[in-house]
Amino acid sequence: MKPVELIIAGAGDRGFVYASYAKTHPKRAKVVGVAEPRDFYREKMVEEHNIPEENVFTDWKDMVKKKKFADAVIIATQDHMHREPAIAFAKKGYHILLEKPMAPDEKSCRAITKAVLSNDIIFALGHVLRYTRYTQKLKSILDSGLIGDVISIQRLEPVGYWHQAHSFVRGNWRNEKESSFMLLSKSCHDLDWIRYIMSKKCTTVSSFGSLSHFHVENKPETAGSNCLECDYEPECPYSAKRFYLKLLQRGKTGWPLRTITTEMTKGGIVHELRVGPYGRCVYECDNDVVDHQVVNMEFEGGETASFTMTGFTKARQRETRIFGTKGEIYGNGTKIQIHEFLSGKTEIIDTSDEVPASLADHGGGDYALIDTFVSAVAQNNPSLILSGPEETLETHLMTFAAERSRKEGKIISL
Repeated sequence: MKPVELIIAGAGDRGFVYASYAKTHPKRAKVVGVAEPRDFYREKMVEEHNIPEENVFTDWKDMVKKKKFADAVIIATQDHMHREPAIAFAKKGYHILLEKPMAPDEKSCRAITKAVLSNDIIFALGHVLRYTRYTQKLKSILDSGLIGDVISIQRLEPVGYWHQAHSFVRGNWRNEKESSFMLLSKSCHDLDWIRYIMSKKCTTVSSFGSLSHFHVENKPETAGSNCLECDYEPECPYSAKRFYLKLLQRGKTGWPLRTITTEMTKGGIVHELRVGPYGRCVYECDNDVVDHQVVNMEFEGGETASFTMTGFTKARQRETRIFGTKGEIYGNGTKIQIHEFLSGKTEIIDTSDEVPASLADHGGGDYALIDTFVSAVAQNNPSLILSGPEETLETHLMTFAAERSRKEGKIISL
């Protein structure tokens, strides 16, 4: 069987992550085209995958105009740039792997869903958390009835203080108009995950949160406008100078360092911190997304779930507590601790798994998602996809409702 042929629309970090699967499994997948406006990243993708010149574009619009020349497209453009390419490639008959979120507004999400369904293509969204070995094991335990009926769920997303500063204060997802609101860009797959685990539709949501810390009113008196020229920098936990240069010293030149520079030297990093957005004082950026938020959910049957997203943590995997009628479970993305009420027994299951380093993020979910997508396309079997277009739309609507609740200060019925 010949490999599934893929084209990449958007050769940024996520585009390269998914494309790396073809390098690991050349008999299963092959990257045959790319569209990317930035020369360095486009040329790097071409070089890594030996893409022919006639299939290299600076704009996805030129790529989609060409006669269909691949089986599927991976769309990894910025959030607000998802709607147009998703609809255009769907109409062209390409199967689609679309990076999350689907789109930053409800109207666009509905339009993408309609295009996917009307053109009868295989569609997967980057809800990588559904695909991890940890999640699949956890789901099988719940489905077996070991802890009885699930009554409530607590979920924590510890974003991490440095990740908050990198992506949501200084970076691409800091400003709602340029990307999307925080709950959608960072946590839409958490609400999706809760829906998947609960196995029921959400009926009601409420939410609270704000931008509490990262604004000018909290700027220390001795702080400068850039971390390279700041008297307060040695005392600041959000120092870009300390964070990025330490990564270089440790030889960690992947994400997030590769998002700020293509020159992995001290001089290259210092230059970007001086002239680019990533050296800015976290108290003087144009960020407007929240730095903490909670969401409460009620499901069909009266079951409940609560979700907390906060930037003020040590970066680590998500943590979840699930409360059932016969037992409870604690999980941290790798280990599942089960306590049964009747026997009093506690069991710990380790779901650690080794996957290629380039696809190891999200607990191996990156690898499992692209592997499943390639299998679905190769077998023409959309049932392999764990989050098809209709349920993906449903969980996005949950997220939009939660944000509406936060802004309007009221409970929202779905």
